[in-house]
Amino acid sequence: MPLLSFEGIDGSGKSTQIDLLCNWFAKNDTPYLVFREPGGTSLSESIRSLLLDTNQQINPVAELLLFSAARAQLITEKIEPALKEGKWIILDRFFDSTTAYQGYGRAVLPLEQIHQLNALATNNLVPDLTIYLDIDYTVSIDRRKNAENDRMESGGKTFYEKIIQGYRTIANSEPRVRHLDASKETDIIHKDITQLIIEKFSVKWV
Repeated sequence: MPLLSFEGIDGSGKSTQIDLLCNWFAKNDTPYLVFREPGGTSLSESIRSLLLDTNQQINPVAELLLFSAARAQLITEKIEPALKEGKWIILDRFFDSTTAYQGYGRAVLPLEQIHQLNALATNNLVPDLTIYLDIDYTVSIDRRKNAENDRMESGGKTFYEKIIQGYRTIANSEPRVRHLDASKETDIIHKDITQLIIEKFSVKWV
């Protein structure tokens, strides 16, 4: 069954759109599972706590490897079995986040090495459709002004602008990625997403 991933910087509306999509799937009696990255398993959630802890000083390469380790565990423990059972999988972030954040944002390693690590961590699993919700850094800051930043969200303007440019480069080079303006009204974005799924997978849902 299809694997869908949602990408975008913090404040782009991923969680909102995933919730709306889950309601749509349920309305159409379609079995699905949702996982966030990093997370989704006991080990992966423990790694998530380390990665987002503002008290942790994590080496950029160690950060990259921790994200990849959490992903590898999620793939083998949850995603691959669920796909074999015929469930749709919805991911709140996947390996494009690693490419954007650690590849473009941190510039930890050459992109080719990032791609190789992503392939290793995912067992070469690639989303059938990736929704990239694009917003500017200023919009992200405004939407998150009342929220407490975690370690990743504390990266600053330059860091996030590199991430945004990385995401846009990925979207322009990968046919599976659909680039959506996340500054639009929530209902409009949801309608665009459902239409993409209907067209991509030829489903007859309402």
